[in-house]
Amino acid sequence: MTPLETAKYMLNQDAFSQWMGIEIVEIKEKYCLLKMPIKAEMINGLKTVHGGITFSFADSALAFSSNNSGEAAVALNCVINFTTAVRLGDTLFAESKLLTETRKTGIYDILITNQNKELVASFRGTVYKINKKVVDL
Repeated sequence: MTPLETAKYMLNQDAFSQWMGIEIVEIKEKYCLLKMPIKAEMINGLKTVHGGITFSFADSALAFSSNNSGEAAVALNCVINFTTAVRLGDTLFAESKLLTETRKTGIYDILITNQNKELVASFRGTVYKINKKVVDL
């Protein structure tokens, strides 16, 4: 399967990413650009997006970029920095790029921006390659 076919396969299995409204904008091997509209169910008591939603969006970008070669990888460590509040009506974009990899691990940087191209969060994720194919899981 191509990276795009693998990412679409994964998205079809991923009910949570579907609930979040994630759309694939661009996929290349070990890279992805995703889009997500902010819905009312994502808003917290301070009338901003719950941090867990932004983290989950970045985590989905990590998954789609680190697995789209067809080799399965799982998150080992993730760190996020929130830089700008996200509000109802915003549209977020997550761009995930491979920074470096070894035979068993990979490190990805994910930048989350809004519709105005303002950085709202930066995320670094380390994955562990589990020696299985995505389609075999």
